Amino acid sequence: MQYGICVFRSRNETLLFSNFLRNNGIATAIVNTPKEAGQACGISVKFNLANLSIVKSMLALRKYPSFAGIYKITNMGLRTSCERL
Repeated sequence: MQYGICVFRSRNETLLFSNFLRNNGIATAIVNTPKEAGQACGISVKFNLANLSIVKSMLALRKYPSFAGIYKITNMGLRTSCERL
């Protein structure tokens, strides 16, 4: 299974961005940030990779000073890989 996550250093901005996406028709979930994604607030916005270009354009619409990056997560049984996009 593959999906994308948006990582922030602020829990508040994580929740704000998730709500912003949802209000614009993009399905999201709040998930624990994988340790491979580096320092963050502990939670991230999960989204379908098919929506990657929309997510990127929506990030550009507002200022998120705590934004730390977008990652592709691949779950392979008990193993998880994390790749910065």
